[in-house]
Order: sequence, then C-alpha cells, then structure tokens
Amino acid sequence: MVEKQILSGCACCGISRRHFLAAGCAACAGAAGLALPVRRVYGAGNNSKGTLRVLFALHAETQPGPDWPNVGFEFRPVMDRLMTQLEKECGEFQYLPAMVNGAEATQAVIDEDKGKDILGYLVFQLNCWNPVAQTAAAQGKPVLYVDFKYGGSGGFLVYTAHFLRTQSGNVGFVASSDPADLTAAVRCFNAVAEGAPASGFAGLVARCRQERTAARSDTACLNDPVKALPIAEWKERIAGSKILLYQDQESADLGTYMGIPLMKRPFAELNAAWEKADREESAHLAEKWVREAKAVEGVPMEVLKQSAAMYLANKALLKEHGANAITINCLGGFYGGHIHAYPCLGFHELCNEGLVGACEGDVRSTATMTAFGILSGGRPGMISDPVIDTSKRQIIYAHCVASKRVFGPQGSDNPFTILTHSEDRQGAAVRSLLPSGYLTTTLEVNPDEKEILMHQAKAVDNDPDDRACRTKLCAEPLGDMEKLFTQWDRYGWHRVTFYGDLREAVHELADAIGYQVLEEA
Repeated sequence: MVEKQILSGCACCGISRRHFLAAGCAACAGAAGLALPVRRVYGAGNNSKGTLRVLFALHAETQPGPDWPNVGFEFRPVMDRLMTQLEKECGEFQYLPAMVNGAEATQAVIDEDKGKDILGYLVFQLNCWNPVAQTAAAQGKPVLYVDFKYGGSGGFLVYTAHFLRTQSGNVGFVASSDPADLTAAVRCFNAVAEGAPASGFAGLVARCRQERTAARSDTACLNDPVKALPIAEWKERIAGSKILLYQDQESADLGTYMGIPLMKRPFAELNAAWEKADREESAHLAEKWVREAKAVEGVPMEVLKQSAAMYLANKALLKEHGANAITINCLGGFYGGHIHAYPCLGFHELCNEGLVGACEGDVRSTATMTAFGILSGGRPGMISDPVIDTSKRQIIYAHCVASKRVFGPQGSDNPFTILTHSEDRQGAAVRSLLPSGYLTTTLEVNPDEKEILMHQAKAVDNDPDDRACRTKLCAEPLGDMEKLFTQWDRYGWHRVTFYGDLREAVHELADAIGYQVLEEA
C-alpha cells in the first residue's frame, strides 16, 4: 500500500478535504488565474528606503467556497487593515499590493515589476493552499511570509516547514496575532536596504521572532494519571481492530496500517445504511443532543435528525464489519451527492463511547487515534488542523469534531455547543469546550518511516473565534517553540491530541514495535 494514495490530512493539493470537487478546489482552479491588482500605492514615495511588493495569497476578495476562514468571508477589511498598519508603522518603505491566487498569477506580477527596484516581498497567506510564497522566494530577494491566523494557517505551516528544510535563507516568517510582531519583522527589511545580504534575512527575522515570542508560563499541570495498557495486551487489541475507510465508490482490502486491518468500502454502502437507520431512534438522539448541548445555533432539528441517522449508520457498519474505527471523506461524499448528512456529530458520539470516528478519510490520523486510544486505556484522540501563535506561545488544535469525554468513556463530560460546520456553514458540528490545566500529548504515526511524531502541551484555553473550525483548544507547548515549525511538510497538517502524559508509554511502544519517536518540539 502506498500511503499517499489514501492519506488525507490537508498536507497538499489533491488529497485534502478542501480539494474535493471533481473540477478541483477553488485554490487549484484559481492558481492559473490572473492577478488582481490593488490600485493604491502605499508608503513613503520618493523618501522611501525601498519598495516592497505585497502579495495577498487568496482565492478571491470574497471567499467563494468552503475553506478556511469560511465561505463568504470578506478579505477587503483584512487587507485594508494590514496596509494601513504598514503605512503607519513602517512608513520608510513604499508598498505595492496585489491579490494573487497561485504561482502563475504571482509570476505575472513579478514580470510586471521588471524594471522596478523591488527590495523584497511581503506575502500574506490569507487562504490555506495558494502557492504564492514559493514563486516569490525563487526570485532570491528577501521574503517575509506571514500567516493570517485561522485563514491561511495550513498552507503557511506546510510551506514554512519546506522553506526551513531547504534552508531558504531569504525567507523569514511571522506566525503571530499581535500586529506589533508584524511591524517588528517588516523593519528587518531595513538591514537589507542598508546592504545586508538577502541570504541572511531569515536569520534576522528569526532573531526578531524569538525575542518577541511570549515567555513561558507555569507549565505545572493538574493531576491526571494515565494507566497505559501493557504492550502484549495492546498488540492483541490492535490485531482485533479494524478501520473502515469510506473515500469513494470503490471497495478494497488495503492490508494493514500500523498493524491495523484497513478496509475500503463504497459510499453507496454508507448511504444505504443511513437510509435504513431508524428515524424514530434518530429523533430521540437528536433531542438528547439538544438537551445536553450548552446551545444549538443555526442548526435546524431536521439536520440534527439526519446527523443522528448518520451516527446510527456508522454504528451499524462498524458492527457488520467487526470494526472499531471509521473514517469518511466527508466533504467529498457530501458535495458529490454520495452521502446526505455530515458525520461530525456522529463521530463526536462514537468518540464519547470509546470508538473512533475520524474526519476526512485520513487513515494516518485514524490509525493514530486507534493505536493510542487503545494504549491510553480508551481516551479519545482529537484530529485537528493546528495553528501556531508565537505572541501567546500557543498551538491551537482546531477542528469541527471533538469528544466531550477527554478522559475516556467513563470520565466526566465537558460542555459543548452544536453549530454548523464552519467552512461552509452547513450541517451540524461540535464546539467542545475542553478542560484547561491538563497535560496533552499530540501524536501522528508514519508506518512507512516507522516513526511516531510527538509533542506535548498544557491545555490553557478554548478560543471562540468564528473563523475556521469550531473547536479550538489552545495549549502551551513544552519544549522548543521554534522546532514546532519544522515537520509540517513531512507529516501534513493534521495532528491527533490526547489528554494525559503518554510520553513514557509512547517510547515503550515504539521500542516494542521497532519505531522511532520524533520529538516535534
């Protein structure tokens, strides 16, 4: 089995849930489009120390489809705010802004700039997967690459890790929600204007970023003992596990993944099970969700009933195939008309029960949830699209599915809210308000390399920001914050987070099965 043929996890174009339409996603379709110039020129004019070309990487000024931050998002106020800040705080430069949606559009702007004395490039990643920074970096001039939090964060992390891996000394980066951190980084262009080489620009920005990264807080965590399963028993449980993958209309026996049997089944089977689900039982479950939720916002009861029927379908298929884990190419199935309800609430319920409901047809993360859920004695893993914010010294684990029983099926419940799925504002999804003060262990397996990627962090908050995915667990990483930027190009965007200190158990398991543990931070 070739892993990348079935792996999701938002790592690159072609396998992400954000690239699900037969004709291609908005980012891919737009990559060959024309640049959209922003007509005003900002800055110091004849007194300028130099001209910076500003490239806003996005699908369109008004977001046309589901992606981070969300459909219908208006980027004009964001761009205006950023340009106003640059002109006010770093007025020694002149700025030429343009909106671009991919490599071809970026190259068109660069070609138009021939004959102009461009000092360097400012690239704002506003949507996730528009490949703009790469084309700018190839020019050899200094590039400041900036994440728009909860907008471009996936592409930003994956592309930044690649720049770090290829030692692109002309590319510095900013991942901060504090506008002052952007201002400080832009001022690094002054050194280049005064004769410093572009090849040293990344180092200048890195020193600035590290000086401004928030100081460590108290990392002492609340008591939360984890009783890990003995390795021999873990092996028995893994051998008796099975993952169901619903990715398209094909079925196949895909062998094993990290020793877990993997069976691919067609959407038609899933949809048939959904159609057969008892509607009265579905209504009772939907009413239970309404009673238990802290609030239900923007989701009609009929949608909740359809979501409950999807949960019942999942349970029936797990029983039929003798499986304990299921993962669905959710948006591909929904937008393709193959399934008719989102599985988010059903996955939430499965994870509460000690089973595995995993997003996006992501086999790697599903295997991670299965393997370490068993190892931890039944604790549910949370797949997420992480975001890094150096101004708060935080990594934020964001997704529209999360359990309400992070300490296992017999553990206490935390509050949750039912909302629409964030990116398209349809269906039903979960904002789980996860407990703070506890140590978490975040993992991702790579059977091809026999690696387990790991970092740990202290849960500190939940972010209610309306952009991007609904559940957002904020945590302070233990270890090296800078190192946390380095593995996204190799492992993709997804990570799986468990409550509890699993470090010793992970190392013991790795030794027993011949894997290596790669410390991500």
